[in-house]
Amino acid sequence: MALPSGLPVADWLVGPMPAVGEAEVTELLTERFGVRGTLEDLGSQQDRNYRVRTTTGDYVLKIANPATSADALRTQCTAIGLLADALPGLRLPRAHQGVDGETVQWLSVDGVELACRLLDYVPGEPVMDSRYLAPAVVARLGELAGRVAAGLADLDAAEREAAEDAPGRLWDLAQAPAVIEALAPHLTDRARAERVTAAARAAWALVRPYAETLPTQVIHGDVTDNNVVCETGPDGRPMPVGVIDFGDLGTGWTVSELAVACTSVLHHHGAGPTSVLPAVRAFHEVRPLADAELAVLWPLIVLRAGVLVVSGRYDALLDPDNAYASAALDREWAMFETAASVPAEVMTARLRHALGRPAARTAPVTGHPLLPGLSDDVRVLDLSAESDDLHEGRWLEGQGAEHALAVDVLAEGRGAVMTRHGEFRLTRTEVDTQDAAATCALGVEVFLAGPLEVRAPWAGTLVRRAADGVSLHGDGPTLLLDGVNCALPVGIDTDRESTVDAVPVRAGELLGTVADRDGTHLLAVQLSTAPRDIHPPRFAEPELAAGWIEVCPDPTSLLTHRPTPDPTSLLTHPPTPDPTLPPTPMQAQPSVPRDDLLDRRNRAFATVQEHYFDAPPRIERGWRHHLVDAQGRGYLDMLNNVTVLGHGHPALSGAVHRQWQRLNTNSRFHYASVVELSERLTALLPAELDTVFLVNSGSEAVDLALRLAWATTGRQDVVAVEEAYHGWTYASDAVSTSVADNPNALASRPPWVHTVAAPNSYRGSHRGAEAWRYGPEAAERIRELAGQGTPPAAFLCEPYYGNAGGMALPDGYLEQVYEATRAVGGLCVADEVQVGYGRLGTHFWGFEQQGVVPDIVTVAKAMGNGHPLGAVITRREIADAYRTQGYFFSSAGGSPVSSVVGLTVLDALRDEDLQANARDVGGYLKERLLQLGQRHPLIGTVHGSGLYLGVEFVRDRTTLEPATEETAAICERLRELGVVMQPTSDRQCVLKIKPPLCLTRESADVFVAALDDVLTHGW
Repeated sequence: MALPSGLPVADWLVGPMPAVGEAEVTELLTERFGVRGTLEDLGSQQDRNYRVRTTTGDYVLKIANPATSADALRTQCTAIGLLADALPGLRLPRAHQGVDGETVQWLSVDGVELACRLLDYVPGEPVMDSRYLAPAVVARLGELAGRVAAGLADLDAAEREAAEDAPGRLWDLAQAPAVIEALAPHLTDRARAERVTAAARAAWALVRPYAETLPTQVIHGDVTDNNVVCETGPDGRPMPVGVIDFGDLGTGWTVSELAVACTSVLHHHGAGPTSVLPAVRAFHEVRPLADAELAVLWPLIVLRAGVLVVSGRYDALLDPDNAYASAALDREWAMFETAASVPAEVMTARLRHALGRPAARTAPVTGHPLLPGLSDDVRVLDLSAESDDLHEGRWLEGQGAEHALAVDVLAEGRGAVMTRHGEFRLTRTEVDTQDAAATCALGVEVFLAGPLEVRAPWAGTLVRRAADGVSLHGDGPTLLLDGVNCALPVGIDTDRESTVDAVPVRAGELLGTVADRDGTHLLAVQLSTAPRDIHPPRFAEPELAAGWIEVCPDPTSLLTHRPTPDPTSLLTHPPTPDPTLPPTPMQAQPSVPRDDLLDRRNRAFATVQEHYFDAPPRIERGWRHHLVDAQGRGYLDMLNNVTVLGHGHPALSGAVHRQWQRLNTNSRFHYASVVELSERLTALLPAELDTVFLVNSGSEAVDLALRLAWATTGRQDVVAVEEAYHGWTYASDAVSTSVADNPNALASRPPWVHTVAAPNSYRGSHRGAEAWRYGPEAAERIRELAGQGTPPAAFLCEPYYGNAGGMALPDGYLEQVYEATRAVGGLCVADEVQVGYGRLGTHFWGFEQQGVVPDIVTVAKAMGNGHPLGAVITRREIADAYRTQGYFFSSAGGSPVSSVVGLTVLDALRDEDLQANARDVGGYLKERLLQLGQRHPLIGTVHGSGLYLGVEFVRDRTTLEPATEETAAICERLRELGVVMQPTSDRQCVLKIKPPLCLTRESADVFVAALDDVLTHGW
């Protein structure tokens, strides 16, 4: 085969691994190391590795490839010892001496002397399969690479010299271009060979300027998912704890250690280019990266992936029986595909942003006006998630919404309409998908009522890219225009490289006119500093936006002299308005969320008011059962039981707007809506529940219900059910028994609160068919309290067990307990705050499922669809009893606006038949979740009815050990896939599935697919 000039074959092609018989290995172990055990072939690309199991422990016998020198092997052992001393918590394969005191022993096979070493077996499993790697796992991989690099930097000069003579130069990234050029011609897939070669040449062009000055040291060279062993953490994630296989130890660029580790991440399920960012940050914390190292990191990742592809396929040709090498081929190609999927210039900018390095600053692009006839009367559209221009769900129309909005503005007589560069557009948001949409605008569009001349801002050559798309190449950035009726004889450049059809143009020369698109003249303008063969997208995914924005600077200055914010600065800072100009949407609205918003929240907002997720997305928009963050990422909201109608309901927002314009005050004034709402509520309940109190929240509703019971009965003792949450006011908190909300809940109850066991038919003291026992036991407890002289004033219970995960009470439970409570003079309170208002599908109220009528019903959450509104509904004599306590008043509970909200919610529930939708879609969803349980043993059971469901995760279906940590991690992974979900129950092992009642079957399928993805590929 053709070899690179001056590069000896032994330096980087070491040939197949040695062929050795087990009898010879057994004899070697006995005679040279004094060890007896059973052998297991571990597989390798170039060495022969065996796991040796003995009665006193396990070892690894490594029989080196003949190309490896004994000095290099001894240096590996020295390096391992150095790291073991420096990093005592890291598991490493220390070498054992043979019977003669030497770590390297020799085995002669067919006249060839093979060097052998016996190393400690490092317990743990590698994560080389394609399962998903969580950011915490990737970060740990980067941290280990950094610690190993820092530790090996202390090797002395002699050891460095020995490492320089080590084989495996195949893996020295300084040699990567030569290796790829030599081996690529031997690939049978010529298209792949050409892709790898082209990518390697482009990557090396970016590395070459730094090659002579990059820091160099002895590196492990293979800290990868295959050589880092892991232990499964409490959350089920594989957490790296040790490093093995020092066979590629040699002198190389320090940053190569990180590049190699990052490359191994790229084949894992769901991995993209930015999946490596946690590793880069963690490596940098241990061993800081210089600017030059950061500049070459991504090109080195491309080169590493290219070497893996060509060497892996070449090894498979040389040694077709090597299953280890053949099995890696698909993984290696996946790494290359991901590494080459984004220009290195973009990823370098993204890496700099991730480490807080300042973005490349360039002066605003100037030149001859691109549209010299453009009017000063330009309206800048706000298409962000916080836009007031995009009403209701209009943004779901995508580009159509942009065009329609521009047409509306032009119809007002505006001369032109422009969009904003660097803006994360709501109109590009996608819903019901696991992938983040490309939402960040890398250019601007100009909408015009009529055609305008388009002129060259600078001299250069013009190339036509499409029927109405041209590129202008000059000394500065490339100008990309779409929507030009070209006036010059330019042919279409189909490969973006040919200049045969290029036409030279002068600055200010006429290029053409703005083309007509659907009755509006539209010009898209974009700049690119990337090499000419890289054609940037019009929009970037949020994760890559910081990188693409540096490559695609703002072209607005070519269109208007109005100052605009620097989009790269918007990634971390808000724009500063120009006081000399009237505010415009371009100035007033940051197009990128501020990174410090969470810090500001923590400084000003009591942190006991927790937020969902460790790294919460900044949610700024909602529509129906979807949420949208500030970067335009859409999420399926499977959690929000407050917004029963869904987010952004137009009838509700319209009703609130109208009423607020008319009047908002308190309920001591006389007006119609408070009466109408009270009548509507009583009409939905049994006839005896005829009197309404309107309050602000569920906590206030439960608090008032208890006070009513105390006033009516003249006593205070209350019986509550364990594992339940009822609120945060004094009384509602006192009867809340969930240790998830308050770890000291059971120990800190006041003496007037008594509890009965949670009627949990899945994991309680009575399960399955024995669950009927809960009712009689609770009833007996109430009778015992009465016999002890403390008869309860009330029994309080959710009529469908919510906090435990949404499970039905045992049949007849409330009937028995209500009867016992009333027999001792107490009242029965049904807390419908979570379960009421049709969420069960089969019943409007939870107590209906039990066939009982409570004395007091508490309502909130769904009642206001997010507006602070709750109610207590009871009998007239109970309500009147409160007079003994004084009077009752809630400032906003029965206000005109709150009352209108309550009426509108009831109207929508009825008119949109949302209870039936909860029944139908909820039943469909539950069936699909039960089907998942047949394939995924982590699913213990599926609780609930309608859209009040809970998937309970267990580590063992017999012991029902709760999978608490796994559930939290699964919720984090679901968020990454675009699903908002949180754990519930005292064990925090149940998915809390309580979405808006407008959920569709299509969205239910999206949720099930995402959960299946997580349970299949990891979290």
